[in-house]
Amino acid sequence: MSKKTIQLFIAMMVVMILAGGQVFAAQTLKIGVLGPFTGPSAVTGKEFKASVQMAFEPINYTIGDYKIEPVWIDSQSDPAKASGAYAEAVEGKGIQAGVLNWHSSVAVAVMDITAQYKVPHFFGFGATEVVNQKWQDNPKKYNYWGGKGWPIPATLEKNYIVAVNQFIEAGKWSPKKKLAAIFAEETDWGRSAGGAYSKALKASGWEIHSLEYWPATQTDFYQLLAKYKRDGVTFVVGTSSSPAALSGFVKQYQEVGVKAVLACSGLGWIGGWYKMVGSSSDGVLDSVPQLTTPEAQKWAKKVEEKLGFKPSPAAGGLSYDGVRMFIKMLERTYKKYGKLDKETIHKVMVDEVNTGKLTYGKKDGALIMNEYKFTAGTMPDPVVGPDSYFFPILQYKGGKGYIIFPEDWKQAEFKVK
Repeated sequence: MSKKTIQLFIAMMVVMILAGGQVFAAQTLKIGVLGPFTGPSAVTGKEFKASVQMAFEPINYTIGDYKIEPVWIDSQSDPAKASGAYAEAVEGKGIQAGVLNWHSSVAVAVMDITAQYKVPHFFGFGATEVVNQKWQDNPKKYNYWGGKGWPIPATLEKNYIVAVNQFIEAGKWSPKKKLAAIFAEETDWGRSAGGAYSKALKASGWEIHSLEYWPATQTDFYQLLAKYKRDGVTFVVGTSSSPAALSGFVKQYQEVGVKAVLACSGLGWIGGWYKMVGSSSDGVLDSVPQLTTPEAQKWAKKVEEKLGFKPSPAAGGLSYDGVRMFIKMLERTYKKYGKLDKETIHKVMVDEVNTGKLTYGKKDGALIMNEYKFTAGTMPDPVVGPDSYFFPILQYKGGKGYIIFPEDWKQAEFKVK
């Protein structure tokens, strides 16, 4: 053996020792990231990618002796395409776990794929009650679909009606009549939210003028808005996960001159929304988490500097927190079992996350909510409340949202435009 060969061998041994053997022992863990990376909600997919990058870079995409490799699963905002892409990610690319998802209809479909392949998937935003019903009817089958990143619509969406009723009682608003119109996209999310609005409005004495569902790709609402104006509707509430649809609705609302108070749930879910609607959003109500803490604002600034866009609290901040909680779950799995695969990750998710033993809060670095926690009594939803998971009601002015509900969070008074 030559002197040069001996020196090279010694150098390699030193590197291996200093690296704790990881040079030769490193393994790859493929993680599926489900999101609308193309299609009508591609802006949300862009925020998901940023959140994954910002969450994994500080740990160098490494947990123990595993290198984390994200596999991007494009839902295209379509349940069938999402299901096919997820199956391909399992069979063709070998993902062992998954994280995130935006649409309710996609969640309902992909739940069956995760159950079929026994791949644990965590923090999907699909909020619809259909997810909960499937999960609770057969938890043994569907507990591969982990805790949701967004609770059922009735839990939070009803707060628009609670808020406006309080404003009326307090004398801050005196509508000529309690006539409300509801709009929503034709998806599981839209129908769940639309049903929640309708139930809360009827229970508090409002007459329902109309409940309209339309495709998430629709951008022309002039005829519908003209009907609202003609019939004297005083309150309009609705939602969509499509930025193009909501921005079109809000701009046309002003053009047509509808005088009703407008609650447009989801307008501020993505960053850069104000560039899409401008001053047409003044006076509009929305329910969006906020980047209020210094830590959250620092994170948002870092995303803008690094990736060139302003992240939203919802699609950006919430997904970042979800991925960070997912990382905490992976770290716990590695510490407990010494390996990361779909069996060990699933076991920790079911035994510790779903039971409230493993949570993620401000002390862990959470940006948006005080604490993300799941219990046997709430699964697959998170625990909801001001001290845990909660969205305030905002009113926009000049591109900024000011909290007007609940009272003890209030930053500004509700004003009728």
